[in-house]
Amino acid sequence: MGIDGPSSTSLLNTGVQGFQNATSRANQAAHEIATQSVTDSTKDSVNTQDLTESLVDLKTAEIDARANVKVIQSASDLIGTLLDVTA
Repeated sequence: MGIDGPSSTSLLNTGVQGFQNATSRANQAAHEIATQSVTDSTKDSVNTQDLTESLVDLKTAEIDARANVKVIQSASDLIGTLLDVTA
């Protein structure tokens, strides 16, 4: 019985790439929120549509990151189980 390396590492890589993408999107959304707040502090009104979109993007990125952490944890558990079975 051998360890199916490519699929377990593929699962791990998918989780890591997804987490990195979610982190990048969260950073972008946070930057947009900060920029909007600074820019609009000099105006009489805040562009709530842009701010709302950025907040939704930030929350979506957070949910995506959490989901990808679960994928990484599952891949780690799978690799650990496969190692236990072969030991």
